[in-house]
Amino acid sequence: MRWRFPAVNFESAERWGAALALPPKIAQILIQRGLGDSASAAKFLCPDLSDFHDPLLMADMAAAVGRLRRAIEAREKILIYGDYDVDGTVAVVVLKTALESLGGLVSVHVPHRMTDGYGMRATAIEEAAAEGHRVVVSVDTGIREHEAVARARTLGLDCIITDHHLPGPDLPPAFAILDPRRGDCLYPDKNLSGAGVAFKLVQGLLGESLSASLLGSYLQLVAVGTVADVVPLVGENRIIARFGLEGMKEPASPGLKALLGVAGLNARQPAGVSSGQVAFRIAPRLNAAGRMQDARDVIELLTTPRAERAAELAQRLDLLNRERQEVQDTMLAEIVARVDREPEKFAGRYSLVFSAEGWHRGVIGIVAQRVAERYYRPAVVIGLENGTAHGSGRSIPGFHLLDALTECGSLFERYGGHAQAAGFSMHATSVGELEQRFEDSCRRRLRAEDLEPVLHVDAEVSFAELDAGMLRSLAKLEPHGVGNPKPVFAARGLRVVESPRVLKEKHLKLRVAGDGRVWEALGWNWADRAPDIHRDDHADLAFQLDEDHFQGVTSWRLTIKDLRII
Repeated sequence: MRWRFPAVNFESAERWGAALALPPKIAQILIQRGLGDSASAAKFLCPDLSDFHDPLLMADMAAAVGRLRRAIEAREKILIYGDYDVDGTVAVVVLKTALESLGGLVSVHVPHRMTDGYGMRATAIEEAAAEGHRVVVSVDTGIREHEAVARARTLGLDCIITDHHLPGPDLPPAFAILDPRRGDCLYPDKNLSGAGVAFKLVQGLLGESLSASLLGSYLQLVAVGTVADVVPLVGENRIIARFGLEGMKEPASPGLKALLGVAGLNARQPAGVSSGQVAFRIAPRLNAAGRMQDARDVIELLTTPRAERAAELAQRLDLLNRERQEVQDTMLAEIVARVDREPEKFAGRYSLVFSAEGWHRGVIGIVAQRVAERYYRPAVVIGLENGTAHGSGRSIPGFHLLDALTECGSLFERYGGHAQAAGFSMHATSVGELEQRFEDSCRRRLRAEDLEPVLHVDAEVSFAELDAGMLRSLAKLEPHGVGNPKPVFAARGLRVVESPRVLKEKHLKLRVAGDGRVWEALGWNWADRAPDIHRDDHADLAFQLDEDHFQGVTSWRLTIKDLRII
């Protein structure tokens, strides 16, 4: 793994740090992230609810708000058409809660991953019309759904699209389209999640009646969708995540409280819930419903007023998540075994494509991500069912996956995605041709050095610098995610104090010393490195700093990103 260090102006970092009362290394990180002036740094470090933009700045917002208010007054039936992932289901709950609080007659449709697939279907629109709905509001979907939206129009339904995905060259014929990524939309923040766009509609609907306490309860939900959908945690997303996660110290609903419980989280820890805890412990449980069965359980969990029912649903999601983990681990083990069994077949490849009968469609994307991470290659995982291949791909930094798959577009019945992730369906007989054409595309687009992982180090530090002031300042950078990653530090010339311990046959724990201080370091899935590390070895260490909360006591530890014995 290559370590890449930023160019640093130490004089500027020290001067800027003194002005902000921050350690120079933290000031250095802010400068590197484009926050080198007092106004932007202050907004970043101390976001405020007043920093939200006026929702009416979003194109078509006034039309959408007006149509929904008329529907509520006329007692017209409103259908919310959602998606089965966390962002989509949370967006459904946010909008449903707001519309019902205003007296709206609301129904919900969330497609089934296996039987319906992604996106809006004309058949579902026809059913909605037959049931007497007059307005359809999509959340986290719809921006490219011309057929379904046109069908709604033919049937006399007004369709309001709320989405955050990139539009195509033409917009669907909807009554109103709320998407900050529209070419003609002047809304200042283009990075909102699907739940974030739904929240802006809620802000527009509720207006001055959106009290501080009510706002806080919405933000808890929107924060979960925002973090889970891996949108940049800057601008409005940072405000949403900061206040929503802090607010979870007092969960806004029985469902959130039950979910935190099964995830083993203590919401009352001083900082609330972290973005990492949402990403790795809350979101997977919510996603498990849509991956393994039906996402409607998530909507019921997050809307039920009954604690007993919430506990029952949270337990069900927890069990589904365990099932998802088992299926995922089995599939990944099969792939690793193939590579180990035929190393000559995979040596020198620029891409990896794996397929098998019966691989679960709901987890192929997660497995593709694990394969891409493990072998640092663009990876595609395909499940074969009755002559049809359903595939999901994940990329590595600097490689545009969708562009590469577009070169193979003639093979697909349907495909879509973006730079880092994509999905498709095709005839199973064409999988072999896809493997070759995708490899050819990767070879044209990648150099050999692109296939070696790069670790971006934010700052080099000594252990003497890791004092209480540094840790307090580091906490101000939370919440972390895309656009504001958790800083990676490097320390050189450390000594391994004792032989490493292996935890749960997967993880590595060791103690390292430098500058007269000893830190505990944990390497997730690093157990295979244990034989290479010995007591009194000297090493350079790249790491992140993480908080541990146990029985009301907060401590810090190092999370290993890379270690070099010297």
